[in-house]
Amino acid sequence: MRRVVVYELVSLDGVAESPDRFFGWDDALDAQLGEVIATQDDVLLGRRSYEEWAPYWPTSDVEPFATFINGVAKHVVTSRPLEPAWGGARAVPGDPVAFVRALKDGEGGDIGVHASISLAQSLLAGGVVDVLRLVVAPAVAGSGRRLLDGLPALRLQLQGSEASPTGHVVLDYRVGAA
Repeated sequence: MRRVVVYELVSLDGVAESPDRFFGWDDALDAQLGEVIATQDDVLLGRRSYEEWAPYWPTSDVEPFATFINGVAKHVVTSRPLEPAWGGARAVPGDPVAFVRALKDGEGGDIGVHASISLAQSLLAGGVVDVLRLVVAPAVAGSGRRLLDGLPALRLQLQGSEASPTGHVVLDYRVGAA
């Protein structure tokens, strides 16, 4: 069975919205991201993330993510048409949890969820996420949407942790219902 891996950039106080306000990259984080995306051949996005990313990534040279996200199959949870068009993207109307259950039963590698706070919350609440990878910035955002707000109790088992030279911490959790 395929795994669903939620990969989120968060501040120390749990804010995931607009990570460019508090997040910085270093070579260690680039390498770690490269390892994560190397196992993924499908990505789930929410509509808002799609609308932000579709104009940016097709012409971006920010590697390793640009090559990955432009080439991977993108499933966008929305009932609206996808505008602008972006190669490999298709709209997925309806229940995202049911869609992910069916996708997990198919062939392939990991299924990634990047950004897409509401979608990540729905999938966590629906019990279909296998791995929660948080990249925690050494900053307090103070305001913004928090990734874990409003979720039911979840049991998380730490699978690994690593600090980057710039003070970011990567936390890898296996997800199981409490």
